[in-house]
Amino acid sequence: MTLDTLPAHHGGAEHLARLLARALLTGHWQPGDVFPKELDIGKHFAVSRNQVRNALASLTAAGLIERTAGRGTLVREMSEWHLLDPLMSEWMTGLVNLDPQLVRAIYAFRFSAEPTVARLAAQAATGDDITQLEAAFEGMRCSAGNPDARAQHIEFDVAFHDVIYQATHNLVWRQMGHLLRPSIMALVYRSQHDIKTLDDSLTRHRHVLDAIKAGDINAADTAAREVLRRTAIDLGIV
Repeated sequence: MTLDTLPAHHGGAEHLARLLARALLTGHWQPGDVFPKELDIGKHFAVSRNQVRNALASLTAAGLIERTAGRGTLVREMSEWHLLDPLMSEWMTGLVNLDPQLVRAIYAFRFSAEPTVARLAAQAATGDDITQLEAAFEGMRCSAGNPDARAQHIEFDVAFHDVIYQATHNLVWRQMGHLLRPSIMALVYRSQHDIKTLDDSLTRHRHVLDAIKAGDINAADTAAREVLRRTAIDLGIV
């Protein structure tokens, strides 16, 4: 792929790194592809070579590309991408068209992790956690029937999952929830893009809420899996 279809660049090296990283995250270049040369990037965006080098250094540090003398710059395999790097999370924020391979990888992680997170939340959630979870669910419910409020509904949906991570009161899982928020939002956006009714999704989220409120760890595990199974259907994974 070329640079021609990318948006215009305005700003410094950080903005250029973000622009190029988001192109990689949406599949503009695939693992194993040769990445554009410094000189070509500089000419295309009319920026200094130093700015390009600084931007590429950020991409390299995040594991997106590999720069090798004599071979040029190659896009690394997704297994080498530092998806939990805070900078990667910033780059991913707001993206709704992630590379399908990346979508499947994020989904697989969520399916393995979130039932455990729901179990822990059912054990550790405080009254304040339950209040926040109910508020997020109520926001989802009130916005579900209005197509014009779909973006607002997604924000409440992501907040719902974020509260569950926080309700574990486990330092690592709480940090993980913060780092995963952009990728969770990207999956929610993608899964809800074409569906006409959110009734089934609401019912499944209600079961998660009820299980955590009841402190029922097994029901919380099952309910979280059912939410994710619906997500897989909406994403076209199954």
